Amino acid sequence: MGVHPYIPNSVPEIKRQMLAATGASSVEDFYADVPASIRLGRPLDMPPPLRSEAELVRHVGGLLAGNTSTRDALSFLGTGCYRHHVPAVVDEVVNRSEFLTAYAGEPYEDHGRFQALWEYQSLMGELLEMDVVNVPVYDGHQASGTALRMAGRITGARRLLLATAVDPDKLSKIEDYVRPVHDVTVVPVDPRTGLADVAAVRAELTSGDVAAVFAEAPSASGIIDPALPDLAGLAHDAGALYVVGCNPISLGVVAPPSAYGADIVCGDIQPLGLHMSYGGLNGGFIATRDEERFVAEFPSRLFGLAPTTVEGEYGFGDVAFERTSFAVREEGREWVGTAAALNGITAGVYLALMGPQGMREIGETIMANTRYALRRLAEVPGVEAPYADAPHFADFTLAFTGSRAAAEVNDALLERGIFGGKVLSRTEALYCVTEVHAKDDIDRLAGALEEIAK
Repeated sequence: MGVHPYIPNSVPEIKRQMLAATGASSVEDFYADVPASIRLGRPLDMPPPLRSEAELVRHVGGLLAGNTSTRDALSFLGTGCYRHHVPAVVDEVVNRSEFLTAYAGEPYEDHGRFQALWEYQSLMGELLEMDVVNVPVYDGHQASGTALRMAGRITGARRLLLATAVDPDKLSKIEDYVRPVHDVTVVPVDPRTGLADVAAVRAELTSGDVAAVFAEAPSASGIIDPALPDLAGLAHDAGALYVVGCNPISLGVVAPPSAYGADIVCGDIQPLGLHMSYGGLNGGFIATRDEERFVAEFPSRLFGLAPTTVEGEYGFGDVAFERTSFAVREEGREWVGTAAALNGITAGVYLALMGPQGMREIGETIMANTRYALRRLAEVPGVEAPYADAPHFADFTLAFTGSRAAAEVNDALLERGIFGGKVLSRTEALYCVTEVHAKDDIDRLAGALEEIAK
């Protein structure tokens, strides 16, 4: 390999110094344990190197030009990664050098960032009507798995019951996080209504050894289930905890899970000022009451406010740091990282900017758009909204009864500059509207489906 501008150790003199420092005679010495029979034995077949920054920019720009984003197409995708309006001030604040750094920082030199995360926790606590909120974990999927592991450690029971529709990707992540300590039982929802089957949940609870009942509001189908309070009663009567996942942007108009009996609340902060970014900037929140049995089981960082040695002065830093894997390493309850801490600051800026009235207005707009979309699209020949009688928020299911499968409908929509919903089965897809969708957007989708879904 020749000298490459982006690989400093390709310079012969640097390579010689590195070999001398390690006591090796050649680079081949480092691969002595690898049998020759499985080595490639020739240079990698790679394109010519990009020798300048201008070439690199041109190459990457060409790759990106092959993508179609939600700025280029009208998008009705949701399912956990949502397109919301992000006010310009959010990006302006979070991209400041005080916040946009490579690591989470430490209290001795990062008072501002720690205060920002403490403010985020406080704002989320107000929104959720809970006392304790963590510094974000990677995403809402991990937060769900961790919340259920917390319930298992608190109760000492093994079984976990999932009572509402759960996205398959989230289910997979939950199962990864709880194995081999817990067994997950997915209680099927009523296929006619999409609602939780309360009788089936009650029957599963009679078998005992249940650590938690898990429900979502809204569910993976976008349904806000009227049975959510009933599930809390069933869980508590059986000695289990009630864990509820929620979309935080819905809480301007929907009661928080704490209001109907949730012990642990979890979810993803992506809707709160985080861009979609080809899959989403994410951050998982977990919230509980301020009780020792809950706080002791948080594996993630919690920031608190404490007086200093100076009268009237306060500082910000870790609370009960000994809980975390940072402090006790492999003895920790779970391993956690700090990759999503910046996203917590983003969500905090968004919440501070919106305020209670702004969150209410956004929630009302989304619910109104969802109702209109359900009604308007169900009028299209060959399209049905199977769960239209249930209250929805943002996401909703459409069934295609014509000659084209849901995936084929999406292909035809893409030709018209529209991203259809996430395909659930041959005939069904999950569509989504938020505050960024206007009536004309929904009407445009309806018009396209009238041509396609016959």
